[in-house]
Amino acid sequence: MIDSGYVVGVIAAMGLVTFALRAVPFVGAQWLQKHPIVQRLGEFLPLAIMTLLLVHSVTGAALEHPGGPWPELLAVALVVFLQWRSRNALLSIVLGTCVYVLMRNPGLGWLTELF
Repeated sequence: MIDSGYVVGVIAAMGLVTFALRAVPFVGAQWLQKHPIVQRLGEFLPLAIMTLLLVHSVTGAALEHPGGPWPELLAVALVVFLQWRSRNALLSIVLGTCVYVLMRNPGLGWLTELF
């Protein structure tokens, strides 16, 4: 049987580590905001992460369907175009999602046959 003091100690250590990991960004916020490496990461990292997520999602969805990647490519192209023209992220995402769902809906096979 495990000693109860050991269990309490392990739980306390896990709690302290969790608290410390969550507190570090607040404690070091002023230093982090001024550091050039963090500023550089803040410039390109969000776009890089979103691009990687997009490529992963699109290729995964395209490989699942035998019809090819056309709905994914059309939806991505529409989102890029709308974002470039309108700079409205909500509009771009909603319309791109609607086009993708309409093209992947089996009840709308005629729409998929157009592409």
